[in-house]
Parts: sequence; C-alpha cells; structure tokens
Amino acid sequence: MSLQLEIPTLTNQFDYFPGTRYMGSKNKIIGDLWKVLRTYEFESFYDAFAGSNIVGYFMKCQGKKIISNDFMAMSYHTANAIIENSFVQLEESEIDFLVNRDNSNNFISKKFKGLYFSDSDNHFLDQVRANIDLLDNDYKKSIALSSLSRACIKKRPRGIFTFIGHRYDDGRKDIQDSLKEHFLNNISIFNAAVFDNGYDNKSFNTQTQKLEIGADLVYLDPPYYSQKSDNDYVRRYHFVEGLVKNWEGLEIQENTKTKKFKSYKSPFSNKINAYDEFDKLFAKFSNSIIAVSYSSNSLPTKEELTEILKGHKKSVSVHEIDHTYSFGTQPHKIGNVNNRVKEYLFIGE
Repeated sequence: MSLQLEIPTLTNQFDYFPGTRYMGSKNKIIGDLWKVLRTYEFESFYDAFAGSNIVGYFMKCQGKKIISNDFMAMSYHTANAIIENSFVQLEESEIDFLVNRDNSNNFISKKFKGLYFSDSDNHFLDQVRANIDLLDNDYKKSIALSSLSRACIKKRPRGIFTFIGHRYDDGRKDIQDSLKEHFLNNISIFNAAVFDNGYDNKSFNTQTQKLEIGADLVYLDPPYYSQKSDNDYVRRYHFVEGLVKNWEGLEIQENTKTKKFKSYKSPFSNKINAYDEFDKLFAKFSNSIIAVSYSSNSLPTKEELTEILKGHKKSVSVHEIDHTYSFGTQPHKIGNVNNRVKEYLFIGE
C-alpha cells in the first residue's frame, strides 16, 4: 500500500502546532501572554507544567531554548515529538508498517468494547499501538503516539472520556471519520510541526517538584484548585493517557463504567496542599524569572498568591487577561457567569 500524505503548507511555523481542546490550553491567550513575556530578557524557557505544549512550542518558534515537563505521558510525547525533536519525521514506509502490519493485540477491543469507539476503530487502535512499540526511534514513537492520541481526541465528542457512548455527537466530520483517517492526517500534521530552532531542547515526564532543572524564565501553569470545578486531567483523558502508556503500571478501576484508571497523585488537587506547594515551587526557582498563569476562580486567590510570590521575589507584577474557558459548551453552562474568569499572569523577578 502506498500512502500519499498531504503536507500542509503554512507561512508561520507556529501555525503548524497541532492544537486540541485540551483542558486549560492557552491557545486563545498565547498572544496576550507573549505581549507580557517578550518584555523580559531570557534565552532559556522552562515550561514546567506543559499540558497541551502550546506555550512551549510557541516559545520554540520565538527562538528560545526550551525545557518541557509534564506528569502526563501524553503531554510528554507531544513535547518529545515537536519540541525536543528537531529533525526526525515518520517516513511513508514506516506509516505503512504501522497501519498494515497484522498482530494479535486485542486488549482495547476487549477491555473497551462498546465504550468509546466502534469495533473496527478499536481493532485499528490495537494494531497500531502494538506496531508503534516496534519502531526503533524514540522521536518516531512519540510522533506516532501523539498522532494516535490526537486522533482519539478529535473523534471523541467534546474530546474527553468522562462518559461512555456517543452523547454530544453533533454529526460533525471529526466524529464521522474513522480513526485510521484521523491517524494518517495527524501524522502529516505532526511531521510538519517538526523543526529546528538551533537549540538542544529537552522534554521530561515527571512531577515538576522532583525535577532538578532551571532556566532563565520558568513558566508555571499548574492544575488549578477550584471549588467550582475539578482539575483532574486523568479523569478526562484516561483513555489516551492509558493508550500512550499501553496501560502499563496503571490500575484500571474495573467498577467504573468508563474503565478509567486510578488518578495520579497531585499536590495541587486539594486546597490545603496548594498553598504550600506554590511556596515550595517559588523557592525552587528563586534564581529565575517566574511567570505563573492562574485563573481568577482558583485558590490561592490573586492576593494570596501575590504574597506567596513576594516571599521569594523583590518585584511582583500581576497582569489580567479576560478569558472564557472552553469547557462550558454544555447546555447548563451556557451563560453561566462561573465560566467567565480572568486569567492572571504573575511575574516575579
């Protein structure tokens, strides 16, 4: 089978970023963030809670040396594929191998039958996931895993896995296309996003608190603790996170309808720990310019976080950006003022 990939042609490198509706993504405010951050002098940039990786990729496009980290494997592989990786792309022969080599893997077909995708899509996921492990290059594996993850998110109504079945199916093309079609399209997108900015960029997959590394400017965008919503990324993306890790080392909660696995422990998941963890992070990066993205509906409050940051920095400024979060399209949330928040950008220097 000969695969003809359509390579997008764009004039701005950042336009190649493979965006998603990832919770907390800074896609809509990246320009506002840059208006502030560009006024500071820095060569290296540490995206310590990378998430969708849009901020790290944007900074790579601005010619900065990037260090990226996230405790989610799906985030790490995106960073490894298009931020750390400067040259490697998947070749057509390798794509042909991924989608056409038969194997006996049927874990997804059995475990998740009838939950998220059709039997044929589940079979495709089983085949490709097993074949990815046979690739001999880590960057190529990350491109393939990121393409497979984004394929699942694009096809899934609302892009999340907190419910089973096809609720919220509005008939759009992304939901009608097969996962194979999505996967092939996404490989083209990720291949096109690979570029060299002249730096030896790095990506990591661990808790920020455990990683001993620094940079001229450290950007912190941790999970928000809010009384109005949860910050559990695993609950929303457990299927694609499990897919990327091949469910190795994960404890699937068999009593749940969604077959989610037990969430990772996060110090930001409760009110009591959140205050202390910010203080520890600010101390850890006291020799760097610290930039913190934070939401007005979260705790600590704007005033409290300012005081914590002042404990480690001589000068603290706070910038406000109007922003409505995307996870408010359900009928009961339309017009809900709780969904209208300000995004704060704290700068400590």
